[in-house]
Amino acid sequence: MNFTFWGQAISNIPKVSKDEWDQLDGVSHWLLATRFAVVVMTPFSVLVGTLLALHDGHFDWLRFILCLIGLTFAHATNNFLNDWTDSKTGIDKDNYFRTIYGNQPLEHGFWSERHHLLLTAINGLIALACGLWLLALVGMSILPLLIIGVLLVLFYTWPLKWIGLGEIAMFLVWGPLMIGGTYLVLSGEWNWGVAAFGAVFNLAGLAILMGKHTDKLKEDKVKGVHTLPVIIGESAARWFVVTILALQPILTVLLVVMGVVQWPVLLALFALPIQWRTIKIFSKPRPTKKPKNAPWPVYLSGYAFAANRRVSMLFVLGLILSLFVK
Repeated sequence: MNFTFWGQAISNIPKVSKDEWDQLDGVSHWLLATRFAVVVMTPFSVLVGTLLALHDGHFDWLRFILCLIGLTFAHATNNFLNDWTDSKTGIDKDNYFRTIYGNQPLEHGFWSERHHLLLTAINGLIALACGLWLLALVGMSILPLLIIGVLLVLFYTWPLKWIGLGEIAMFLVWGPLMIGGTYLVLSGEWNWGVAAFGAVFNLAGLAILMGKHTDKLKEDKVKGVHTLPVIIGESAARWFVVTILALQPILTVLLVVMGVVQWPVLLALFALPIQWRTIKIFSKPRPTKKPKNAPWPVYLSGYAFAANRRVSMLFVLGLILSLFVK
């Protein structure tokens, strides 16, 4: 077990050679194959929903653990399916963007298609088992969310991502649905205020996906993948991100004023410097060559990723402190 490498794979997306891959343990393979540095957004959303439920006096260890494991493995399953679909349809061939910034084990020949599909099935079954267990514990109120989750895991890569709906699906799932769903699992009731906070929380997450799809806009256009940035164009996509990043702190203050969340959540405003830097990056055309000391080729998404990490941690810290404010 290589705990040091696990930490690297959780904090970023390292790229390894075949020889290095063969020396890694199974957990490292899973972390790389699922791009866990991005999957970690899911535990963050579960944690946010849990803290909001705790503030209202609701918590159950079993439900929390099932929710955390189930949603994390559902996200992992989606990424496995994404790689398999893109490999089968030829999207990841010819040094495509995805195979440049990180390892795609199936496309790079690190393991067989059979092994990839087996891991996909195992991850999917773990997620489904947790969902069905929660359905038995909580009741039919979570069935719509369970069905939506299954459908999005199966169909995000195709056709949603191909017709400009992938970004909308991601925003809804990792924001209001996942955070509101976690609250529902722990409290037994749906809360629209929690869902609204989930939407505001995930604006920075949406910026990552919009940035990534803008980074690879030219490659996607050639391959016929009509993501939202491909449809609306690079300039509109960048200014869309500028708008949502500017709105996030404003909406956060509004939710505090409305009493949806407590004042410690305003700690998220300390992320303003890094958000402002990200806004300035997105306000200019994406360069054609790697700028000095800049992430590449995940240029826009790299800056958005760093901003999201900062604001998410501050949101969580604010929600923890809110537990002591009644």
